[in-house]
Amino acid sequence: MNPVITSLLDTDLYKFTMWQALLHRHPQTQSEYRFVCRNQPVYPLAELLPEVNAALDQLCSLRFTAGELDYLAGLRFIKSDFIDFLRIFQFQRSFIEARADGDTLSIVARGPQVHVMGFEIFVLAIVNELYFRRFDATAALASGRERLAVKVQQLQDLAQQATLRHPFELFDFGLRRRYSGVWQREVVQTFATQAPQWFKGTSNVLLARDLGLVPIGTMAHEYLQSYQALGVRLRDFQKAALEDWVQEYRGDLGIALTDTVGMDAFLADFDLYFAKLFDGLRHDSGDPVAWGEKALAHYAKLRIDAHTKRLVFSDGLTLTKALALYRHFGDRTQLGFGIGTHLTNDMGDVPEMKPLNIVMKLTRANGQAVAKLSDTPGKTLCDDETYLAYLRQVFGVKG
Repeated sequence: MNPVITSLLDTDLYKFTMWQALLHRHPQTQSEYRFVCRNQPVYPLAELLPEVNAALDQLCSLRFTAGELDYLAGLRFIKSDFIDFLRIFQFQRSFIEARADGDTLSIVARGPQVHVMGFEIFVLAIVNELYFRRFDATAALASGRERLAVKVQQLQDLAQQATLRHPFELFDFGLRRRYSGVWQREVVQTFATQAPQWFKGTSNVLLARDLGLVPIGTMAHEYLQSYQALGVRLRDFQKAALEDWVQEYRGDLGIALTDTVGMDAFLADFDLYFAKLFDGLRHDSGDPVAWGEKALAHYAKLRIDAHTKRLVFSDGLTLTKALALYRHFGDRTQLGFGIGTHLTNDMGDVPEMKPLNIVMKLTRANGQAVAKLSDTPGKTLCDDETYLAYLRQVFGVKG
């Protein structure tokens, strides 16, 4: 079997930025991450189990190379002691288990958070690629290239349209659910060469290095969720997480994720102090227009010029949706659009090419449940209903 993952840089930048922050501040945290498929695949994912286990064995044999470490060390927000940690880091196979529960593929990673948090993106890329290898690649790639050409033309057409105050900026966020690693590289390289005015980077650190692009990313839900179990009062977990981030990065990586317990609860904690220190906000659930209007209203209430801030949209975007959001907000604030599945796994309308809606989420930290109260129904993932009810009560979120 050809390996799916051949480099430990083939992951999202925010895995490294969260990893460094948690290594420096909470290295003792024990955690559990669980894989979930939210939609119905054409055939049971449990059939992939032997190949998944072989891919995990191979992943756990990899180490960071000297060249990879040199690249990471060249990012100004990466600290030298974190590079020293990565120099000796190796995934431990005993910390992750894949098994079949009937037709369901179960994958669970348990252990010290700084040793298991990195599994997430690799597991998702492995399952995706192994799944789609079972179908006709020739037809899929032909359809994918046709669709890619349409997207490139959509971007090129922007040059003939009336410009708004702030530019349209597109990022590739498609590693987690990509059709394959080779296809993601082709997609990113195509955008970088044919639409460089609009395409501004990728979350994939390996592709950023290889193609000379800006690596994009700050934090994900797991970072904020971890603070629900790190000794602060639950009501204060968001403020504690944001404060540690500010202290870790001192002005770098200033886009805050807003929907761990919903936008309204986030804005209640995102006071003038944080609003001035962070460069902007990232949307990942709920109605994007309503979210953006709330964000702009919050900045106005704090008497902060929204033109100095950035709103990043990243929730299930298509390029068409991103352009519509740009037309709505482009004269009012800086914008960024992180598109994932619809860039790197848009391979056709036949059932076998329907993307998998898979995630691998933090479910427990230090022996207790943690959760995300998403603004989108169905995105909440927690196996402890009592804790979910308590979290909703503390933050005034309706179930």
